[in-house]
Amino acid sequence: MAIGVWISLFLYFALMIAIGVFAMRRATSSSEDYMLGGRALSPKVAALSAGASDMSGWLLLGLPRALFASGLGSAWIGIGLLVGAFFNWTLVAPRLREQTVHYGNAITIPSFLANRFPTQALSLRTVSAIVIVIFFAVYTASGLVAGGKLFESAFSGIFNFGGLSDYAVGIVITLGVVLAYTVVGGFLAVSLTDFVQGCIMMLALVIMPAVVLFGEGGGGFAQASQTLNEVDPTLLSWTEGLTFIGWLSAVTWGLGYFGQPHIIVRFMAIRTLKDVPVARNIGMSWMLISLIGAISLGVFGRAYAIRNGMDVQDPETIFIILSDMLFHPLITGFLYAALLAAVMSTISSQLLVSSSSLTEDFYRLFLRKEASDKECVNIGRVCVVLVGLVAAVIASDPNSQVLALVANAWAGFGAAFGPLIILSLMWPRTNGAGAIAGMVVGAATVMIWISLGWNGSFMGGPGVYEIIPGFIAAFIAILVVSSATADAGEYQHIER
Repeated sequence: MAIGVWISLFLYFALMIAIGVFAMRRATSSSEDYMLGGRALSPKVAALSAGASDMSGWLLLGLPRALFASGLGSAWIGIGLLVGAFFNWTLVAPRLREQTVHYGNAITIPSFLANRFPTQALSLRTVSAIVIVIFFAVYTASGLVAGGKLFESAFSGIFNFGGLSDYAVGIVITLGVVLAYTVVGGFLAVSLTDFVQGCIMMLALVIMPAVVLFGEGGGGFAQASQTLNEVDPTLLSWTEGLTFIGWLSAVTWGLGYFGQPHIIVRFMAIRTLKDVPVARNIGMSWMLISLIGAISLGVFGRAYAIRNGMDVQDPETIFIILSDMLFHPLITGFLYAALLAAVMSTISSQLLVSSSSLTEDFYRLFLRKEASDKECVNIGRVCVVLVGLVAAVIASDPNSQVLALVANAWAGFGAAFGPLIILSLMWPRTNGAGAIAGMVVGAATVMIWISLGWNGSFMGGPGVYEIIPGFIAAFIAILVVSSATADAGEYQHIER
């Protein structure tokens, strides 16, 4: 492996850890500082932090793989996500920023729900914390799988540590660096590193498709289109060969945004309510550019592979393969850093949210109610490590697919929390019983749907993405149970 690659990666790792040390000196003195950055994120940091923590390794591995395999029909996933993110910023962000302060200055999603529905406070905090930890263990594992695949593909045969495979070494290194800056610097470190990582990711997704299309061996847009049409005309069609169920399963990825704790917690941490529209515009611009880049990489990466006789055994590694083939080692190292940035930005956010729930909604609630802020910060650091280790165990199977793991966790959060967050912010008649019902029904529906295999095949036809039945069932459960158990004393006025 060329020295230039190592130089770029070393500089990237050093920068991430330096940010962690900087954040430790600025915002780790209290629980609110460690877990929410003191609610002082600027619009640009909040926007790119939300985006980078959202996209993860699936943006550079999973989504290009889907486009590489099936063509533009899979781009509907990106369109659905773009629409969902816009409504998340528009409907949820300003209300959540305002109401988490109004209801007891809540610093986690479970504590907000408990304060919003005090008659079911204990049950809500317990159930929501369990859901967060379970699904985030799976979600974090997807990021570690991406890190493992990078090292397995790019550094094959280089590492030989105690008989560990390159894949396992990749998991260890990825998790180790993330833990270093997350444990030390908390939410501020995670948000600042997300900002830097978001910039790196977007730049990589501009550079890579441009070189694939217009560099040596690319042939330009017209030649790439001709190559794909000769192989399979449907690769460049948005609709041909796509069933209604397939289209619906793709676009409904956007529903998941309303219930992703690691994304919406950025709304809680933004500096002021007036900053939300500015952050939205920055975040949506970043997301649009990044998604176009990922979609272009998948589609035109396949055209490049065909034209140049490449044997791509695992389409999920097309970004890694092209990075190694087309660029100077220093640039290759930068592109590898972009992939690690996508992975680490999400892992760190998920670990911190899981840690926050374990600390605030379990340790402080059941074990040490009188725990000091300093003690909670230290317990939070321990929890970050523990959740990371559990995720590493889940990710230990090298045959895991990033997009599949992300899809399952995304649906679980979207169904368990999405309808509840929307209704708790916008429908004053939502009550505690309805909140519990919606959360349990949403999570259970997703898990049952997956276990029955209905996301792969449903009633003899194509599978239905589990977020669809989960989201609908949770929404109905909240409406029905809240109406049936109406208690005027629990209705709380929500200022908009």
